[in-house]
Amino acid sequence: MKNWKSSLLGLALLGLSAGTVAAPQELDRIVTIVNDSVILQSDVDAMLKTVRMNAAGQNQPLPPDDVLINQIMDQLVMETLQLQQAEQFGIRIDDNRLDQAINQMAAEQQMTVGQLQQMLAANGISYSIFREQMRRDMTASEARTIQVRRRINILPQEVETLAGQLSQQEQQGVRYNISHIQLRVEEGASSVERDEVAKEAQQLVNELKDGADFANLAYSYSKGPKALQGGEWGWMRKEEMPTIFADQIQSQGTGAIVGPFRSGVGYHILKINQVDGLETVSVTEVNARHILVKTSVILSDEGAKEQLEQARRSILAGERSFADAAQALSADPGSAANGGELGWQTPDLYVPEFKEKVEKLPEGMISEPFKTVHGWHIVEVLDRRDVDRTDAAVKNRAYRILFSRKFNEEAQAWLQELRAGAFIEQPERADDQG
Repeated sequence: MKNWKSSLLGLALLGLSAGTVAAPQELDRIVTIVNDSVILQSDVDAMLKTVRMNAAGQNQPLPPDDVLINQIMDQLVMETLQLQQAEQFGIRIDDNRLDQAINQMAAEQQMTVGQLQQMLAANGISYSIFREQMRRDMTASEARTIQVRRRINILPQEVETLAGQLSQQEQQGVRYNISHIQLRVEEGASSVERDEVAKEAQQLVNELKDGADFANLAYSYSKGPKALQGGEWGWMRKEEMPTIFADQIQSQGTGAIVGPFRSGVGYHILKINQVDGLETVSVTEVNARHILVKTSVILSDEGAKEQLEQARRSILAGERSFADAAQALSADPGSAANGGELGWQTPDLYVPEFKEKVEKLPEGMISEPFKTVHGWHIVEVLDRRDVDRTDAAVKNRAYRILFSRKFNEEAQAWLQELRAGAFIEQPERADDQG
């Protein structure tokens, strides 16, 4: 996605006007306006190539181009809206993080980055364009995570209740590999329009029970978050699923079609691809301490970073202790009172940048200042431990289950609200106006 004004300025600087172009040239055209950004035809073409490549790699048939392009347009609109949120938060994915993600992707597919580049080239996909799409995906995901986290409130009583239930069960549970189709009911839809969507959902269920390919129908019809992955959500315990999914899955086995059933965003259909057995809980906990400095009207990012750099130097020089510096500087009152200590926690409970630090930082080393959505930090990992079949592990698992469930529910609601509040327009093509 490109900024609309920047795109128009770029055309102007190239002198591309009716009076200066000697011969007709095919230009990249705007296909959709999303608030103050645009989606270009080149964006659609690039994603179309990627979807076709992924489908070919999985021997997955695709629907007709007009249906597929509609799905791609829907995803590009949602991506653009999330990138606009990321811009407001100042979220940037630097080249190091991007390269790490690409290396991991290649390794998961059992290939080198060079082999990945060759595969992309064979499918007509520029590696530079692929990198920027990866960067956009990561940026949108981070913006979504930040916004949705703010909507999630998990009460201690909820954790205690679920932990109590889990402690009465074995540390293992049934897992389901599921796929999902979502048919959207737009806000303000009439009863007739809602009935039409319900009929369409039932028709899809009938087709699936007659042997239709679930992934192909998901590509063609689903407006859910995994539509371009053929609707596949992968392996989940019932406790980790959105509540509306878990409530519908009872004693069905492999291959069962569940639905259609209604939620606030529309109608849903599930397929249980596989059911698997037992899973053992094993948790690595980290005991860390940190100092947080928040920016304000009078304290810039540079100022906050400099405060922490000075504190770090004085701690390393032995001029003051970490605990004294935390009590004097930290804007996190809960941990500051304890000398900056956060106690034993699983890294998954922290925001991504903080999680990455406490996972990789050697014990006893104080990090350089780094930024999260909460402000600027320095952190020291005091100790790590593996916990299995303990009260702490059960409570951490309960929290993760609650968080995963609420995150999936709130993410869908947030995306729907984001779209409902956006200005989205598809400009008429010149050849459509004649």
